[in-house]
Amino acid sequence: MTIEDVTPRASYEALHDDPEAMLVDVRTDAEWTFVGLADLSEAGKQPVLIPWQLYPSMQVNTAFAEHLRKAGLTPLNKLYFLCRSGARSLAAAQAARAAGFAQSFNVADGFEGPPDAEGHRGMVAGWKAEGLPWRQR
Repeated sequence: MTIEDVTPRASYEALHDDPEAMLVDVRTDAEWTFVGLADLSEAGKQPVLIPWQLYPSMQVNTAFAEHLRKAGLTPLNKLYFLCRSGARSLAAAQAARAAGFAQSFNVADGFEGPPDAEGHRGMVAGWKAEGLPWRQR
């Protein structure tokens, strides 16, 4: 099953323009706390925080689809999945689609994107690098 990659900016615009669009941040609590969160306040929304992998074991969250439903998400929502670099969010979007959430998209390059030549993230690509709103938790 192919999941469409959507740029962070196109994701932000969809989240802003479409009342049914939601951002699902699948990073860990430590990442939300220490790295930051997408700020969707202009759209009147907040990201839905559901980890794809559980820290510290990093085992896949076997209740992921159930957590989507408990968060009030339905197959009518367009779900944009976000992680650090786009890998976990792709796996989460595939799992969501398999669970009946047909409108699942991957935010390409994630929140921080790939590391630059010096090993720093957030400078090359991704939500932060595109200058999209974000905040510390």
